[in-house]
Amino acid sequence: MKIWALAIPAMALFSSCETLQLPQTSTGTGTTTTKSSGVVTENDAAQGIREALTQGITKAVSTLNVTNGFLGSQAYKVLLPPDAVKVENTLRTLGMGAQVDKAITQINRAAEDAVGQATPIFVNAIKQMSIIDALNIVKGGNNSVTNYFKNKTNTQLLAAFAPSIKQSLDKVNATKYYSDIVNIYNKLPTTVQKINPDLQNYVAGKATDALFDQIAKEEVAIRTDPMGQASAILQKVFGK
Repeated sequence: MKIWALAIPAMALFSSCETLQLPQTSTGTGTTTTKSSGVVTENDAAQGIREALTQGITKAVSTLNVTNGFLGSQAYKVLLPPDAVKVENTLRTLGMGAQVDKAITQINRAAEDAVGQATPIFVNAIKQMSIIDALNIVKGGNNSVTNYFKNKTNTQLLAAFAPSIKQSLDKVNATKYYSDIVNIYNKLPTTVQKINPDLQNYVAGKATDALFDQIAKEEVAIRTDPMGQASAILQKVFGK
């Protein structure tokens, strides 16, 4: 049976699942195994989407929550906010590049630290999400599951993630180093437009974007080689 034919009625079942555990049946030998048959049920589809996202966030955190996960990455390195580019250019011209580099380094260290706290926040959002447009999600290509999840949960994830970002910024003194260079710039006699030294929302957005990008890459890997996955439900759902 084509999986997308089952996608729309999956909404109710998807929303009602209380955990990320897969359905189990006894083998009669004291062990359990995932139910398997040639038919992909609505519940299979729901669990497959959730497990793909959960596997993606687990891989994303393990990739980014390391030294230089952000700072050493051309794709994810967090630079100064756009409205602070003039600050950077001005201070480097005045021979204060070391202070700017320190601020950038500590901002990235904060992002690396904060994503370590992302797993429960993202998993909770995955458990609570419902499928409004299940048909397009399941039959869509490459990043359709990730994109749907991002579009529907990004605001709530940013709000939940913000306290972790603030804690990490303060922990590694990123807030202090950034505030220092902004305050120096703001006090220059040539400065007309003052800059806001608040970093929290900016870094939260950058860190969340990086996590979603990693989740998307994992989704592509699952769709490309479903039978190479350790999970039976991913093999069953994405292998059809």
